Amino acid sequence: MSNLDVLSKAAVPETEIKDWESKYRVLTPISLNEKKEEYTRFDKYKAKYMGRYNSVDQAKTDMSYAEFGALVVAQEYSFKNGDVLTGTIIQYDGPQKAMVEVGAKTAAVLPLREATIAPLSDGETISRFVDVGEQYEFQIVSDSRDDGQVTVSIRKIMYAKAWEKLAEFYTDDPVFEAEVVQVNRGGAIVLVEGLRAFLPGSHIMGSGGASDAMIGKKIPLKFLEVNQAANKLVVSNRRAVIEHSMASIKRGNVYDGIITAVKPYGAFVEIMGMSGLLHISQISYDRVENLEATLTTGMHVKCMVIDHDKAAGRIALSTKTLEPEPGDMLRDAEHVFALADETAAKYHARVEAEKNAREQAAKEMVLGLGDSLGTLDILEASSSPAVDT
Repeated sequence: MSNLDVLSKAAVPETEIKDWESKYRVLTPISLNEKKEEYTRFDKYKAKYMGRYNSVDQAKTDMSYAEFGALVVAQEYSFKNGDVLTGTIIQYDGPQKAMVEVGAKTAAVLPLREATIAPLSDGETISRFVDVGEQYEFQIVSDSRDDGQVTVSIRKIMYAKAWEKLAEFYTDDPVFEAEVVQVNRGGAIVLVEGLRAFLPGSHIMGSGGASDAMIGKKIPLKFLEVNQAANKLVVSNRRAVIEHSMASIKRGNVYDGIITAVKPYGAFVEIMGMSGLLHISQISYDRVENLEATLTTGMHVKCMVIDHDKAAGRIALSTKTLEPEPGDMLRDAEHVFALADETAAKYHARVEAEKNAREQAAKEMVLGLGDSLGTLDILEASSSPAVDT
């Protein structure tokens, strides 16, 4: 036995070791019990200075160790696709994504494409849509990987809320405005609450349907169909105009307008946001040989409404009723427009006079017929033989 071993055994008598075990509840390793000569100085000082074990009376606690363990298990996050949770933006990771604290082992990722329902343009950054330190509601769109990181989305939340709002709109059936973002052969695409809605060409007020000139403009609309299950959203510009704007259109009134298209059969004129047809037969009392020489696209005109069909959304217009003299539209259209209100008043007076004349003629005819019948009755009575009483 070495001198070191002798000193070690002398330094810590066996009785003291047993006292330490009973006093401080220090459990001596089995291997050291079997070979007491292998005690190290570290083991002895550890046993002496490590302190007392806490003794807990579980009867006086709120929960047992088993209950506490169950609570810890219940608080562990289990992330699945489709789960909705609340998180905090903790930092931007470049211009295209943000890191989100959601209670996982590592921060979740919010890509730029999942930060908004709005269409993204070139150069957009994540900082435009979310702020560091702010809390948002997220939906998980990718399960956690081995490191516990998940991908989350705000766009999914906004998408679901948008459909819910549109379902309410569809029930209320209001007129609303939406921006045209794209046109195609079949019609146009508009954004309604961030969702892409289809506007059929047949439901666009005007002559030529959808055109590039509509892109970026807001137009009045009403819903035709809202079906989230089929991902189908269809709107109508014609229905909105017909039901709410044409109420102010009256026959015989003169309106300012702009020619939006010239066709072989006439011109389409926009008045009060609606499109009416100025047929070639209603341009002038004289024959129109060259329509494009008389009317051009973009030209400001004055027209009289001579007929309208509110149910179908059709408006019939006329400029020949505004001609001071037949053929003036072909010779000097600006002169016709300058005198439009005055000429319209004369036109209405003439129409009213003609109407009164027809009514008077019909009245005289009825009275004349009555007089004739009365005279005939007298003649028949005078020619009848007398009857003895």
